[in-house]
Amino acid sequence: MSDVLSGFASVALIIFTGWMLGRSGILGTSGGKVLNQVVFWVAMPCLLISTLADGDSTHILGKPFLVAATSALLTGILYVLLARPLLGQRGPELVSGAMASSYNNVANLGIPIVVAVVGDPTVAVPALLFQIAGYAPLCLSIFDTMTRSAGSHWWTPLKNPMTIAAVIGITLSLLPWQPPHVIMDPIHQIGYAAIPLALIVFGISMYGAPMLRRGISPRRAVALASVLKLVVHPALAFGAAVLLGLEDQALLAAVVVAALPTAQNVFIFSSRYARHVGTGLVQARDCALVTSMACVPVILLITLALR
Repeated sequence: MSDVLSGFASVALIIFTGWMLGRSGILGTSGGKVLNQVVFWVAMPCLLISTLADGDSTHILGKPFLVAATSALLTGILYVLLARPLLGQRGPELVSGAMASSYNNVANLGIPIVVAVVGDPTVAVPALLFQIAGYAPLCLSIFDTMTRSAGSHWWTPLKNPMTIAAVIGITLSLLPWQPPHVIMDPIHQIGYAAIPLALIVFGISMYGAPMLRRGISPRRAVALASVLKLVVHPALAFGAAVLLGLEDQALLAAVVVAALPTAQNVFIFSSRYARHVGTGLVQARDCALVTSMACVPVILLITLALR
């Protein structure tokens, strides 16, 4: 279990680096926004292309993929059904909250955690592929549809970089050949920068904005999304896994992955639509922090119960 704690410590150090950059003012007042644009428009699409291009179709269409998709979508829908009448959230703000309740930190914390618990890093791949190839493009397309101007066209959401990257990556995975190394190597290398850059941007955003500050943070929304993320999401994953016949290590892996904290990518995506998401941006940041701290005992309990 020391590997799990080591994974959390590594993430915390990268976020702290971002916080120090924000505190020092080295990047200026707009440095975080510029880095966020680099992550959204360049690094994340490259990561998506390289991951999907190298992906195994048996992972994409297997039972673990169905568990990841079903549990995440049901959790997001449940958030919408609760937050709309109880919290009065609407539009992009509601979409951001739904993502905070159901979008896992698979790419960063997921790998070291599943290696420590299950011993096999590939069990996290189905959830990772679902999120970057399906869930993220879907939510970003919804964002684009909700925020596009009256004069924009119906195909505007299709111009989203994550959607384009997903199409390219899936196409490459299905083709019997791969582009030459001179093309793919730069894509891989830029993609490697996506996760640490996203964490640095997240850390920069934390400076001067304490977690759960009264009057700024939507505390009830954060609480709802966090409970759904750490309790309901893994419970739904357990139910779906049992119904699909997963057992032993496969069952444990599916539930542990669902219990991962809210990904910092939710904050990155929401930042892109900051003018429209209202308190959703602060909610995404606070949910990532709250669930990252609270998921450790949750995952330990799941491991003890199912191992």
